[in-house]
Amino acid sequence: MTTIDYGALAVDLLRRTEAAVEAVAHLAVDTGITFKIDDIVQRVEDELPDDYPSPTTGNQSRRDVVAEMARDILSGEAYDD
Repeated sequence: MTTIDYGALAVDLLRRTEAAVEAVAHLAVDTGITFKIDDIVQRVEDELPDDYPSPTTGNQSRRDVVAEMARDILSGEAYDD
């Protein structure tokens, strides 16, 4: 059985979400189109490897976690310390 480093997984997912936020923000500026959090979530999901782990406990899906991360990145809360 493979042991998952959930801390490293969370950091990886945050970095992927940051990249998706940046890409979607650039696209919004370039096109004038307003995007939603779901667009960021979908971009992250589309770029994940097929074997990327999903939560196995709790009641939040990976999409829920990415959406929360995206909101925190956009609001700046992800960087408050």
